[in-house]
Amino acid sequence: MAFSQPLSSSSLSMMNRSFVTKSSVTASLSLNKSRVCVDSLKIRFHNRWSFIGGSRLALFPSVSSNSSSLVHKKPSCVRASWLATSQIASSVFAVGTTAVLPFYTLMVVAPKADITKKCMESSIPYVVLGLLYAYLLYLSWTPDTLKYMFSSKYLLPELSGIAKMFSSEMTLASAWIHLLVIDLFAARQVFNDGLENKIETRHSVSLCLLFCPVGIVSHVVTKALTNSSTSNPNNQCK
Repeated sequence: MAFSQPLSSSSLSMMNRSFVTKSSVTASLSLNKSRVCVDSLKIRFHNRWSFIGGSRLALFPSVSSNSSSLVHKKPSCVRASWLATSQIASSVFAVGTTAVLPFYTLMVVAPKADITKKCMESSIPYVVLGLLYAYLLYLSWTPDTLKYMFSSKYLLPELSGIAKMFSSEMTLASAWIHLLVIDLFAARQVFNDGLENKIETRHSVSLCLLFCPVGIVSHVVTKALTNSSTSNPNNQCK
């Protein structure tokens, strides 16, 4: 049987040195990795101790203020833009509605007054509301507007496309200004026709404010009844 020779002191020292070197390299690498992980995540340690559960070590990743500002920077800009658009639509809606009320008030309260006749002969309110409508139309216009307006294969409007188009507050505000201009113009026509033919128009003008087609029908019926009553000889004064 062959016995291994005992190792010399020099070989033992060489092995110890290599083992120590490998251990130090491994320790340094693990320490660097842990530092990188800690620096990248910025972990906060919270030691929670209780009688029931003992001590617990909880790790919570902390986010710096710079990263938070970068994450929320874009949504805040989008939200600010949406708020600005909503505020413009609400303001124009209120201004347009308030601007037409004095004209309806004059036609109903004082239909034969000179100031009412002069105001209804003027074209200034229609020009102002028309410019306001053009401004809202410019703000609400998108590349898909024409697609929504002529969504059918025959290039005709469809209800689904119109509904999508009016899903925007700016588009709704522009449509409201559009209706206000048309209703006021129709009410002026009814008012002037009433003055010319001596027909009562206050009820028809009031209906034109919110229900313009109904106001027009009311004026047509009132005019027909008035003409029939005046043409009947039994109702003439003796």
